[in-house]
Amino acid sequence: MATELFKLKVYAETTTDTNANPEVVKYFYTLSESEIQGSTITIPATEFVDDDGNPVTENLLTVNENNGYYLLFINGVLQQSSLYTVSTDGSNVVITEGDTVPIGAPIVLVVNNFAPESTSTTTVIT
Repeated sequence: MATELFKLKVYAETTTDTNANPEVVKYFYTLSESEIQGSTITIPATEFVDDDGNPVTENLLTVNENNGYYLLFINGVLQQSSLYTVSTDGSNVVITEGDTVPIGAPIVLVVNNFAPESTSTTTVIT
């Protein structure tokens, strides 16, 4: 009889549950003439109000690196991300090419952050 190699067979089932855990914060502002300098609009964080209408007293919430993003709406229109920046400490929002934005236009900054959590369970069936 020839030599035979016996192989161990293991079966396993893995279940993974993932929660995105989004955190969305909205800030509102109505453009005033004092924030326009040439074609650039610089809005200090303290000029915004939150979702409840409370003034922002410090800095805006910033996005988590590699796990969040901003959306900026002017007059209800979503803007390309290349047209604005939010300072790294959240102290202001700078809009380039702002000379076309009318005084009194509503500006909404949406900050989206995620804190994903995953759990996995592996059951070995032999």
